[in-house]
Order: sequence, then structure tokens, then C-alpha cells
Amino acid sequence: MGDIYLNRPSIGTNSPYPPDLSVGSWSGGRVRGMLKSLLIGLSESRSLRRFAERSALGRRIAHRFAAGIDIADALEAARRVNAAGASATIDNLGENAATADEARVSADLYHGLLDAIEGGDLQANISLKLSQVGLDLNTSLYQELVEALVQHAALIGNFVRIDMEGSRYTQRTLDLVQRLHQMPENASYVGAVIQASLRRSEADVDKLLRERIRIRLCKGAYKERAHVAFPDKGSVDENFVGLAKKLLRSGVFHGIATHDDRLIETLKQYVRTEGIERESFEFQMLYGVRPQLQQQLVRAGWRLRIYIPFGTAWYPYFIRRLAERPANLVFAAKSICRR
Repeated sequence: MGDIYLNRPSIGTNSPYPPDLSVGSWSGGRVRGMLKSLLIGLSESRSLRRFAERSALGRRIAHRFAAGIDIADALEAARRVNAAGASATIDNLGENAATADEARVSADLYHGLLDAIEGGDLQANISLKLSQVGLDLNTSLYQELVEALVQHAALIGNFVRIDMEGSRYTQRTLDLVQRLHQMPENASYVGAVIQASLRRSEADVDKLLRERIRIRLCKGAYKERAHVAFPDKGSVDENFVGLAKKLLRSGVFHGIATHDDRLIETLKQYVRTEGIERESFEFQMLYGVRPQLQQQLVRAGWRLRIYIPFGTAWYPYFIRRLAERPANLVFAAKSICRR
């Protein structure tokens, strides 16, 4: 089987895994924490974003870690991913719609994307952030727009993943997912994202599982206060593994999103030991990150879904991925230099 990312250079060819910037290295993780805070701060810089998204180097980065600018680019990336044995979820990059018209335009794009996925017979669904469709506008518009998208997905047998953003959005996001899931016609067609970095996540997982709502579990890539989120990588990893095991035992189809091969091996061993069917869940990874590991999982018969972002607003997304695991800086640097 060829590369999942056709015509793209491999990352980390000389070393299968970059140096770990975790507890026990770089002065017990203090530098890692400082670097994560710095990167998150950079992701919020409007001036750096304008420069990066207009520069030649920025476009080079964007084409490595995002599929391109428009729907056609995302669909072509999904075809390559499907051909290599993985499914996809597609996300139009962008956040914080400033007007109702912007929110409606964003929702319309996702309706078009659902139709294009069906027309192209692709193994793909969609992911969206509520701030893209008006969450910050203090109206019920975002609820109406997302409800229509979920109804559209249900009609054609697809699925809408409601992405998670910073913790100030968490409760409203989960409230909407639960409300939509309680509508009988929508029950199998909408799901949530849980961030293992948040202290509240275990309680959130328990509540979602009682309603049999599908979850994507990730680590989280937003700067949060210490009473809201675990402050160190070791605690986040421990919570991630504990929550992942709970999901795997639930009998509901979930996505386990990580590029950390140590966590992946831990969960693979747990699946084998507990006799859990491989078809009952999927691993999820980001487009352009650790393609060799993705190929290994597919070749070994594990289900895999690739998160494919597209659009012009790639800068905040890219910097937060670096903040999520600063060792990704190694991947990014090698990729840029080799292109």
C-alpha cells in the first residue's frame, strides 16, 4: 500500500519518533510548558496570522498540513486517503464568525461539502466548530444552522462531528450535541469531541456515554487555567488513557485521536487483552502528521480516520497543532526543508 499522503514527502525518515519534549526532559517539562504557552499565544496573533497566510513560506506550510483552499482540494485529499485504506473527516478552517451572514455562508459551505461527499462516494464525514456558525453572536442562529446540517447528514446517511474549542465554549457545545442527539432522527448522525487535558472531561464522558453519543477523544490544544486543565503532559496522558479505555469498553463507536505511538501501543494492547473488536472504534490522526505511523496502522488492520482541514484560515490551526505537541516542530521543520 502506498503512502496515505500521495506525492507528499515523508516526515521523520531518519528517526521514527522525534525527541520527546515531556516530563523528565527539558528540565522536568518546564520548557515544554513554556513553549506550549508561547505557541498558543502566537496562534492568537492577528499580525503574524496576516503575514503567514500571505507569505510564500506560509503557503508552503499550508499545503503540507492542510489539503488546500477550496472544497475540490479537500475532496481530492479524501480520495487519496480512501485509496490508501483510511476514511476521512473534512473541516473548513475558520472560527468566530463576526456576523450572521458569515455564519450562514460557513453553514452553506458545509451543506455543499456533504453533497459533494455523497456525490463522490467518499468514505468521509464533516467536522465543524460552533464559532464558525455564530456561537459568539449571542443568538440561537448557530443552533438552527447546525440542526439543519445534522438533518442533512442524517438524510444522506453521513455524520457531523461538533469540534471542541476553548473551555469557555465547552458546556454550550455539549449541550447542543446532546439536544440534537435526543432527536430520534439525528441520534446516529452527530457526535462530540472531548479534550483529555480538561479536568471536567471524565464527568463529560460519563454523561455522553449514558446517552450513547459518539466521541472523538483528543488531548486538547487550548491555553487553559490550572484549575480548568491539567498542567503537565504526564497528567494529560494518564487521563487520555483512562478515558480511552472507558470509551473502548462502552460498545459505542468512538475515535481515539493521537499521534503518540506509546499511547497507541498501550491502547492496542488493551484492546487485545480485553478482546475488544477492532471494528468497534477507530484511531484518528491529522493530515500531514506522521504518515509512516498512519500507514503502519492501516497495514496492520486497524481502522483509521484522517482529519483533513482546508481553507485560507490555516494559521491558528497549524500553530495549535504545534502547541498540542511541541515535538511536532521537528516534523514541521523537516517537512518544510524537504519540500
